[in-house]
Amino acid sequence: MASNSILLSLSLFAILLCFAESQSFVGVNYGQVADNLPPPEATARLLQSTTIGKIRLYGADPGIIKALANSGVGIVIGAANGDIPSLASDPNAATQWVNANVLPYYPASNITLITVGNEVLTSSDQGLISQIVPAIRNVQSALTSASLGGKIKVSTVHSMAVLTQSDPPSSGSFNPALQDTLKQLLTFQKDNESPFTINPYPFFAYQTDPRPETLAFCLFQPNSGRVDSGNGKLYTNMFDAQVDAVHSALSAMGFQDIKIVVAETGWPSRGDSNEVGPGVENAKAYNGNLIAHLRSLVGTPLMPGKSVDTYIFALYDEDLKPGPGSERAFGLFKTDLSMSYDVGLAKSSQQTPSTSPTTPVSPAPNAAAGWCIPKTGVSDAQLQVNLDYACSQSIDCGPIQPGGACFEPNTIASHAAFAMNLYYQTFGRNQWNCDFSQTAMLTSQNPSYNACTYAGGST
Repeated sequence: MASNSILLSLSLFAILLCFAESQSFVGVNYGQVADNLPPPEATARLLQSTTIGKIRLYGADPGIIKALANSGVGIVIGAANGDIPSLASDPNAATQWVNANVLPYYPASNITLITVGNEVLTSSDQGLISQIVPAIRNVQSALTSASLGGKIKVSTVHSMAVLTQSDPPSSGSFNPALQDTLKQLLTFQKDNESPFTINPYPFFAYQTDPRPETLAFCLFQPNSGRVDSGNGKLYTNMFDAQVDAVHSALSAMGFQDIKIVVAETGWPSRGDSNEVGPGVENAKAYNGNLIAHLRSLVGTPLMPGKSVDTYIFALYDEDLKPGPGSERAFGLFKTDLSMSYDVGLAKSSQQTPSTSPTTPVSPAPNAAAGWCIPKTGVSDAQLQVNLDYACSQSIDCGPIQPGGACFEPNTIASHAAFAMNLYYQTFGRNQWNCDFSQTAMLTSQNPSYNACTYAGGST
């Protein structure tokens, strides 16, 4: 058993070393509707101190593009909705746009994608809707003429409102009124291998259904899950359900092989008094658990074994954005470059678990601790929910199966303790990974017993 523990520790160490570098599937949106943003060079240094691998700009700010030169950070730049008419009607306008916003910076600045317009198809502007595909084609042609056609992709960003059906995920379908435009767009994207970019927000889903069980489902917290009545697949979080609904809609039109990219998703840390859902704890839980979910590479029920490239909204709060207070409070960082809350993105926050000792002792709570265990007095019903959730997240629950080293004692409490701790160890050893709807706590005392070894160790 000791050799297995050493192998587990070495494997986790290798994984964590990998994660100490930038992660291509974790990106962030850099909105600039603010009057207090730090200099581009400071933002570039901030990004390089994190595991954020990509950044999405809503325009093509030359300051930040130049500041990120030779950083390795992937950059998405955008053409505004107001640019679409000229880009669609005049190929020379598209050439000039590429000449001004791409050629001076590429390849030193790693521009990977150009988004033409933002949420155009749900804007109700029929002129823009009719022009979006011609504009994209002209930008693609301009890139091809500059010998960049296979290196920089072109797409447009959609809100979830392009779907008229999303529940259950297997029934996902696009708005029939958009079918003609979408068919043209998706044909282009298939031919050019460009991604379908979408903005899923479990935050807004919770606002329309503010029940406690919906909040847990939206925050990746333990819950009983929702079974898709169409295919029987179990969903344990809203993010996967929304992404798979998009996949189903693409599949229904025959474009199931088009890559999905999440262009925006996030949770606000504060809002107006009449808003449901904003708050630091919820924002920390959503973004922290989302990042852990992406790092696990478990994927979604319909797209298992890989992580969807995801851009979290947003890098900073934007103090000039209109609308409710939450619109100005999505930032992962404050404009003084300090964290709004810690979701484990700093390279220096990566931790390596050590091999746990085998001497059995009684667990005791400690704020700086190495293992996650249930709190005293938690009901078996809640522990069963925790157990089911943890084991559904692609951790190895084999030791608590019949014949496993940790099967005895055959109680829900014992099995839940093992699974909750393994979940905590696997997904980052952050405090929010040992929350389980406030039914868990950290301990510095090793709960291992007999031949049953709990992964982990004191921090």
